[in-house]
Amino acid sequence: MKKLFASLCTAAVLIIGAAPSAHAAGGGVAWDKFPTEKMTDMAALQSGAKLFANYCLNCHAAAFMRYNRMKDIGLTDQQIKDNLMFATDKVGETMKVSLDPKQAKDWFGGNPPDLTLIARSRSAAGMGTGADYLYTYLRTYYRDDSKATGWNNLAYPNVGMPHVLWELQGQRKAVFQDQPDPYDKSKMVSVFKGYEQLTPGSMNAREYDNAIADLVAFLQWMGEPHQGDRVRLGVWVLLFLGVFTVIAWRLNAAYWKDIK
Repeated sequence: MKKLFASLCTAAVLIIGAAPSAHAAGGGVAWDKFPTEKMTDMAALQSGAKLFANYCLNCHAAAFMRYNRMKDIGLTDQQIKDNLMFATDKVGETMKVSLDPKQAKDWFGGNPPDLTLIARSRSAAGMGTGADYLYTYLRTYYRDDSKATGWNNLAYPNVGMPHVLWELQGQRKAVFQDQPDPYDKSKMVSVFKGYEQLTPGSMNAREYDNAIADLVAFLQWMGEPHQGDRVRLGVWVLLFLGVFTVIAWRLNAAYWKDIK
């Protein structure tokens, strides 16, 4: 565990949380649609919590979320203590990390951002939601030896954070093809064509996409734990208003009937 902690802290150089870009190597990448059904799947949220605790929480804090809040996704205090708590032994503590901010800045050039509200903060007009961005971002890493970390990303070109989940996905390189610039035929641009798998991961492509969907679901839930309750309450409010509207309409008709 100590080796895993050290390697992940070294890996998390900067950020998931800088402003997203939709362009890569002269081309562009559309954000993939996050499977929203994951938000009501307790097993998916629990799986996402496990991935978050093991791969993100070593360097990225979630300081506005308490561990015991995960009881809302079906976990017991004992399960949280046994499987998800590595930096404290009190289930009521917030999800902080032991990484010193000053040391992080000296080592990495910046302190890894807090991820409590990362999904809510990454939406972009015309592109999609923050969950769409994170779902795309975590699935579009590729090997790039020209970068200091050895990694690049289609959704966020020149990203400072390397691919901490590469053991799950395996190593890939992006294949680009030079084509004439549609806006200036005298210039050439590199257009993304696909990936070439270099080494296999512990998961196949479908399993990895599913795991990332679970992780993003947890990040989305963590930004607004009451979201499910709010949606369920909203349905009942709309039903009540619908029924009340019918009753008010009939009462109004009955009242004006005698007056006319």
